[in-house]
Formats: sequence, structure tokens, C-alpha cells
Amino acid sequence: MTRAHVYVRGKVQGVCFRASTKEKALAFGVTGWVKNCADGSVEAVFEGNKKIVDEIVSWCKKGPSGAFVLHIEVCWEEHSGDFDGFSVVY
Repeated sequence: MTRAHVYVRGKVQGVCFRASTKEKALAFGVTGWVKNCADGSVEAVFEGNKKIVDEIVSWCKKGPSGAFVLHIEVCWEEHSGDFDGFSVVY
């Protein structure tokens, strides 16, 4: 089990990035959250099986149609088990 703290930069707001991320996270069975940041980026935390978390992080490198990802930063952290599901944070 692992945790990935992800920062996605580019055209990632106004393109359903958060909703699509939640949909993917639920489909993959990972827990955590996603939110828009004031600087126009998207921040997310994913927890779960390492292979599955790798898959959703890879998806974030492209995002939903309409997104244009310029840069993604991933900080690998210890799994905390703090989340019951996956949510969009406002």
C-alpha cells in the first residue's frame, strides 16, 4: 500500500479534471481526494495498492479530454489509511 500526493499543472481547471479524477479513482478502488488550487493547478492524494496508484498517477499525466497537462509532480508518501473513499474537496 502506498500514497501519492500529486500536483498537476497546465490547462487542468474548467475541463472536468476533478470529476474525471474522482470517477477514475472510484473505478480503480483508490481512496483520497482531489481539489482545484488558486494558482490554476489541481492537487490530489491517492492511497491504495502501489500498482493501482501508479495507474491513476499515469492517467493524471494526460487527464480527461480537454485537459492539457504541462507538468506533474508526484510525492510518494507512506500510506495513512485516513480515507474511507474518494472525494472532491472545495
